[in-house]
Amino acid sequence: MSVVHRLVAGWLLDHLSFINQCGYEICDSFAYPGDVTLSTSVTSAEDCATSAFAATSSRDDPDDVVEMEGKTARIRYVFREEFFHISKPHIATAPEEQLLQGSPEVSLTEIKASSTRLLLLQKRKRKCVFNQGELDALEYHTKIRKLIWEGTLHLVQEGLRSGYLQRAAAALSCGKNVAPGPIGCGLAELCEMAKQFPAINDDGHQAVNVLDDETSIPEQDLLSCVTENNSNYAKIVVLMGQKYLVPPKSSFLLSDISCLQPLLNYKKKYDVIVIDPPWENKSVKRSNRYSYLSSWQIKQIPVPALAAPDCLVVTWVTNRQKHLRFVKDELYPHWSVKTLAEWHWVKITRFGEFVLPLDSFHKKPYEVLILGRVQGSVKEALRKSEDVPPIPEQKLIVSIPCSLHSHKPPLTAVLAEFIKPDVECLELFARNLQPGWTSWGNEVLKFQHIDYFTLQQNE
Repeated sequence: MSVVHRLVAGWLLDHLSFINQCGYEICDSFAYPGDVTLSTSVTSAEDCATSAFAATSSRDDPDDVVEMEGKTARIRYVFREEFFHISKPHIATAPEEQLLQGSPEVSLTEIKASSTRLLLLQKRKRKCVFNQGELDALEYHTKIRKLIWEGTLHLVQEGLRSGYLQRAAAALSCGKNVAPGPIGCGLAELCEMAKQFPAINDDGHQAVNVLDDETSIPEQDLLSCVTENNSNYAKIVVLMGQKYLVPPKSSFLLSDISCLQPLLNYKKKYDVIVIDPPWENKSVKRSNRYSYLSSWQIKQIPVPALAAPDCLVVTWVTNRQKHLRFVKDELYPHWSVKTLAEWHWVKITRFGEFVLPLDSFHKKPYEVLILGRVQGSVKEALRKSEDVPPIPEQKLIVSIPCSLHSHKPPLTAVLAEFIKPDVECLELFARNLQPGWTSWGNEVLKFQHIDYFTLQQNE
């Protein structure tokens, strides 16, 4: 299970375990690495036959050579553990500020004084030390600081007792977290190129691609309608020469925000919608790492057209108060969504330390989730509320983060108790896939790239 511990404060999650429980098992000759020839764009193993089979590889590693006779060949992919080897904080924390030693009680005056010293050390030339946005952020942080500290401490202590988290962090106090870098696959660029494709008549075009064995799907079709894997096995999609793993019982649309019509043509209404918008901020502008959307563009996302009655809407928000206020005061009312709760994702190392000092001025070791429900009739809302427990106003999701940028922890398990079973779930601006979910985004297959996984052969 991805939930390692559940306490009143929230949940301690195992993100890596969740990925590997998604069922990345394949039993098909085309799925093997190396120089095996792929004759189709989609490979699978749902109806794999019992027959003599041999796949050869040009690699020197004998583990990459699979030879099986007279029985079904099955292999399993697992996500590479090194992406979750976060063994020390990104910025060193003073002993008195460490989670297991410090105090949850720190005043706004003390936090301001600490931040002021940092600004002076950086020699920032300003007429005033803090601008209004920074003052708002400090005030918000002061309000939730004790909640973050005490809740995380209880979950970390439980993780240490059970052995999920490790002790003796001091033994690894030097060095850096070392993990492979991101894998370039050009999905966003492909979506941009797709705008040059000839226009497709929506009335005569299929709404769904179903991944079958021996089925070749043109790239234009992958970019123009929702693709489903309805089988109980993973499948491999080959896109521009790159291989991507599609977990069982999942569906996706690869497109940018200007090409959302195929998702509407899919004609599904969703009971849960999770949104991770590319928020505008200064670091994004400076780095030009990825595109961002303005508040006006985010409001244009057709959530009302995609949401079922009483839909639970969850939005990831940066720690900028401007964005928090926008979601609660403008975005949700525009979508007829009532704000119910603010939860926080807290990032820790495998030794239970915050990945950043809790009072770090620029970045915090937590991110915010705003939860709300689509508003319908009063009678309908009362009937629905009897079926599931109410959303708690405050909860923590504590986990070891993935070293890959914006690989968010899964919410499936933590939301399960607040929704009915077997509901339709949608993630917008997704970068990975999940069983039982529809996912959309211009990088929706990013973390499904086969190079993020390791091949294991089942006995």
